[in-house]
Amino acid sequence: MIEQWAQTALALVPVWGGWLIMTVTFLSCLAFPLPASLVMLAGGAFTASGDLSLAVVAGAALVGAVAGDQTGYGLARAGGGPLWDRIAARPGAGALMTRAVSDLAKRDLIAVFLSRWLFSALGPYVNLAAGMTRLDWLRFTAAGVAGEAVWVGVYVGLGRAFAAQIDEIGAAMANMAGGLGAAAVALVLGRM
Repeated sequence: MIEQWAQTALALVPVWGGWLIMTVTFLSCLAFPLPASLVMLAGGAFTASGDLSLAVVAGAALVGAVAGDQTGYGLARAGGGPLWDRIAARPGAGALMTRAVSDLAKRDLIAVFLSRWLFSALGPYVNLAAGMTRLDWLRFTAAGVAGEAVWVGVYVGLGRAFAAQIDEIGAAMANMAGGLGAAAVALVLGRM
């Protein structure tokens, strides 16, 4: 089903352009299982062919991602306890949330920065943990925007640079992201 959604999203990128890219990145930063990285790759590829504007694609991706981060942080700050309990009850999410809180306690800014792009599977949970633990909003925002800029730059840039090989790049990046996410979960489980 996810593969079918990914194919549909890719077909809609040239039609909806920035609006689709912004919406998908926004929702992905709220832990919706959407192919945001693949959509940014496709958007970058369409900028190479001249079908979409690079500024629009990159700007929409960045605005969507930052808005998603801010929404997650704000919701968690306002209603943290019940939200935490509800999300932690989901299979797999409890371990990710525990890891996010642990990382924030040790290295708050670097945890936020790296969870935007290198360990992006942890991003939504770091947003929630940051809000619930009342991490300073300006510090959270600065680290989050910097990390999201890296995430957007890498994926849109790769899509633009390797437009002819977009399917292969998307598969490789998905495998790498999945591997990094699995490694992060394995480390958390190993610590437990």
